[in-house]
Amino acid sequence: MEKILVVVDMQKDFVDGALGTMEAAGIVDAVVSRIRNFEGRIFATMDTHGENYLETEEGKRLPVPHCISGTPGWKLDGRVQEALLGKNFKIIEKPTFGSTALVEELRRIQEQEEIAVELLGLCTDICVVSNALLLKAHFPEMPVCVNEACCAGVTPKTHKAALETMKMCQIDVI
Repeated sequence: MEKILVVVDMQKDFVDGALGTMEAAGIVDAVVSRIRNFEGRIFATMDTHGENYLETEEGKRLPVPHCISGTPGWKLDGRVQEALLGKNFKIIEKPTFGSTALVEELRRIQEQEEIAVELLGLCTDICVVSNALLLKAHFPEMPVCVNEACCAGVTPKTHKAALETMKMCQIDVI
């Protein structure tokens, strides 16, 4: 069984930029360590918006421009980017919380062999939970887990709530 690591949105704007938090900055070392110690294929998602972000449905509900393609805040945290160097990784840009492109990438791999997926990153209560649930919905027999020590939510309370939601949907929290 091939193990896949999905690094969700470890971008500057979520770590220490427009939407950064102490909790997000606090997981970077753990994320870097996990990437460095992981043997296998890695997918790194990147929240990606255009200059018209504030005109989108998300922008109307969260009127904080972030992860605008090409800006410094859109880029992966430098330490995470460095940890990925030399690894078998692919970047997947996504315009919304969950990535259908990630589903398609994993579908192609799963056609060849069984896989298990571990997710980590930001934010537990938005993009991590969205991607975990999307993967579980598309691949109900595939083992999916979330690395709690390598995730942070918008708040500690919503981080814990997202972890509980994922547990209820048969996603392991490690």
